[in-house]
Amino acid sequence: MLPLDPTADIGRRAWIPCPRCEDHQDCGTCLDGRTCTDHWRYLLSNKGSVLHLQCPNCTHLWTWQSGFGATDRPTP
Repeated sequence: MLPLDPTADIGRRAWIPCPRCEDHQDCGTCLDGRTCTDHWRYLLSNKGSVLHLQCPNCTHLWTWQSGFGATDRPTP
């Protein structure tokens, strides 16, 4: 198991399902699409709409395309 990233800060969180441990599967709050106090991820950084995340439960690191934020815009 990886250690937590040294930049992990509980003040920067995201509510994205972890693709490794999938700990949100049986959670009624998560299934309802509400903000869960147990199944959040560390938001380590972002570049535009790409988020860099770490799960506090299994310490898995991954990137996720959110579809929100700055994107490539066509040049006029």
